[in-house]
Amino acid sequence: MEGIHEKKPITTDKAPAPVGPYSQGIIAGCLLFVSGQIPLYPDTGKPVMGNFRAAARRAMENLKAIVEASGASMGDVVKVTVYIRDIKKFPEFNEVYKEYFDPPYPARAVVEVSNLPLNAPLEVEAVVYICGRTR
Repeated sequence: MEGIHEKKPITTDKAPAPVGPYSQGIIAGCLLFVSGQIPLYPDTGKPVMGNFRAAARRAMENLKAIVEASGASMGDVVKVTVYIRDIKKFPEFNEVYKEYFDPPYPARAVVEVSNLPLNAPLEVEAVVYICGRTR
């Protein structure tokens, strides 16, 4: 399929390999779109079990690995979307989230959902401004 704009995929073995027909990240113009990351260990593809904070940290580490594979940093993230299965876990997620960003924080939406791939407790995706930062 031919598109109007050039797209460049971003891949890294420091984040889980895609489990379907999608890219870990796609650069289009000055933006990097990072696909939703669930808490899977990159080396095994197995999910983090039990501890929500550990799961949130793993999802954020996966996101960070893709951002950094583009040559950008978490400080370049401009928008984050979080899908969470239990909105009561939102305060715990915020504690983990603050480990990855400094003010001014990216714009963000958090949405409670009924289910996620592999029964994950959360999924995190991002948009990153990368002009002048990519490899």
